[in-house]
This record gives sequence, C-alpha cells and structure tokens, in this order.
Amino acid sequence: MLLANLMAFMLFGFDKRRAVRGMARIRERTLLLWALAGGGGGAPGAFAARRLFRHKTRKRPFVRWLWLIAAAQALVLAGWAMI
Repeated sequence: MLLANLMAFMLFGFDKRRAVRGMARIRERTLLLWALAGGGGGAPGAFAARRLFRHKTRKRPFVRWLWLIAAAQALVLAGWAMI
C-alpha cells in the first residue's frame, strides 16, 4: 500500500513537470491505475499530489474517476475493519 501511494504521488509530480515543460505526458489511465493499485490503494498519494502540485484539478472526468476509486477503497477498508 505504501508503494502504491508513493508511486502515485511521484507519477503525478512527474506528469506535472512534463506538462509544464510541454513534454509527452503520462496517460491518465496509468495515473488512475496507480491510484487503484495496492492493498488499500494509492488514492491518498494521488490526492496528496494533486493538492501539492495543483495537477489534474480541472479535468472533471479524471477527478470523478479518482473519487470513485477512493470511495471503493474506503468501502473495502471499512469491510476489512468489520471482519
């Protein structure tokens, strides 16, 4: 879980740097898959990076998918906590 969060965070930062420099970008699908990755998921790392780097804040479909991923991960973690 820590690796997924760290990778999501770093990829968002890397993508922001490439965006500012006008270079080829990381696919949104890749960013979302890293947010989804790991036992509890990398969504917290993705949200932290979005806030810190002010990246991917205006793209509504992307933001919607990220929130759906976070909600699904929260439900899974809540289910595990109840066991």
